[in-house]
Amino acid sequence: MSETRHHGFSLIEIMAVVVIIGMLVALVGVNVAGQIDSARVKTTQAQVDRLEGALELYRMDNARYPTTEQGLQALVERPTTPPEPPRYQPDGYLRRKSLPEDPWGEPYQYRAPGEHNPRGFDLWSWGSDSAPGGTGDAADIGNWDS
Repeated sequence: MSETRHHGFSLIEIMAVVVIIGMLVALVGVNVAGQIDSARVKTTQAQVDRLEGALELYRMDNARYPTTEQGLQALVERPTTPPEPPRYQPDGYLRRKSLPEDPWGEPYQYRAPGEHNPRGFDLWSWGSDSAPGGTGDAADIGNWDS
């Protein structure tokens, strides 16, 4: 009688591989999540810089920044509340005809004159917690940080 042997993996070997793969996924997942948070902060800083540039163009044309009441909307449509801009660009000051939201889906905040920049304006995102203050990724990200 000849003996037939089946080649394969035992249940213990398969379970060991599954545990190792699980540990690797957990390790990589934590590192990727940290990179996503960091990318959101960098994206916010870049958008604040871009909006800051558009506000400077507005000021060059109209000798002042939009008021707090006019807000960032003044970059995409001509304000109708005083002081009305005398030389408003017909197409506005942003390439896209809408204001960007921060990476957490919230609108950017604007105040003129600013608390941090009394001769200019404050422009900021509340960060990941969508509330004033915070630390780490939840900290406010504003034009006074640059």
